[in-house]
Amino acid sequence: MSSRSPQGPVPDVAVLRARLERAREAAAGTGLLIAPGSDLRYLLGQAGGSLERLTTLVVPADGSPALVVPKLEAPGFADLPLDELGVEVITWVDGEDPYGVAADRLRGSERVAVSDFTPALHVLALRNALPDAEQVLAGPIVRELRMRKDAAEVEALRKAGAAIDRVHARVGEWLRPGRTEAEVGADIAAAIVDEGHVLAEFVIVGSGPNGASPHHGVSDRVIEAGDVVVVDIGGPVAEGYYSDSTRTYAVGEPRDADVAATYAVLRDAQQAAVDAVRPGVSAESIDAAARDVITAAGFGELFIHRTGHGIGLDVHEEPYIVSGNELILEPGMAFSVEPGIYQPGRWGARIEDIVVVTADGVESMNHRPHELVVL
Repeated sequence: MSSRSPQGPVPDVAVLRARLERAREAAAGTGLLIAPGSDLRYLLGQAGGSLERLTTLVVPADGSPALVVPKLEAPGFADLPLDELGVEVITWVDGEDPYGVAADRLRGSERVAVSDFTPALHVLALRNALPDAEQVLAGPIVRELRMRKDAAEVEALRKAGAAIDRVHARVGEWLRPGRTEAEVGADIAAAIVDEGHVLAEFVIVGSGPNGASPHHGVSDRVIEAGDVVVVDIGGPVAEGYYSDSTRTYAVGEPRDADVAATYAVLRDAQQAAVDAVRPGVSAESIDAAARDVITAAGFGELFIHRTGHGIGLDVHEEPYIVSGNELILEPGMAFSVEPGIYQPGRWGARIEDIVVVTADGVESMNHRPHELVVL
């Protein structure tokens, strides 16, 4: 019936209350409609599930927030401290109009901000229910809160980083000639859960030429001696925060003579980017730190993606570490540093750590060696 994210521990009431109030302040007179997903989990402690029946958190510019939820879905929110948060629960049953109920809480609002990933069937129905209000995205409002992780969030990221490091430490148990990428990937997925994650959100095992495709996934390709293999893996821990770490392996001595020298460039680029992280510098400067090293070595055209992405309750969130992003880094911002060099038709390599900006520098969530791991 319902698709619901695994529920972990709920943040303290004081934390959730502060988040709701900061969301209202950041909205600056704009009403908020927060759909199930990571924004809802951030504000209430539960992600819920998004289906054809409307569930939404309504945060008016003035007045108490309300959770509009189908009656049959309401038990999924029963363990939340909604009374203590001052959030009224308004249930509805099939045949009733939930859009009108949500709209009643926002009557008179000139602007309404809707969660970025609200299904179109709800967005259009809410627009009809609030014809005089301008609809905008809630993402720019909520991301200002979510980008700056508090101490508990950083601790959850440390927990996730340690868990995924334990999986990488075991890759040699499964990665060997004669096995397919899919077989290796299945073993890694099981280990991701065994080592402390709720689930394996993604597993990339890109061997040989498949490693030159950054988002390859897995295939039935049989791993061969001499292959270079990109392993990019991650998932959420119980608190909802994600790991995401990439290491590159060689199955025996690499068959291509240029692997060692090229990989050394990549290692230097990744370290240069991590070393550049500190408060007061721009997101794009971290991208440049990695890209300049790779370009100077003649591989610029083979680095085909941004240097990093924010991470937290989503695998990809703000801030994005990319050219053109002038955002100034602040303590608590968390993101990946993952340059790559991709040789089409031959092999690829990537090194990825999650880092958090500290008061005076950077802390890495991942601690596995950065050298090419020869198995």
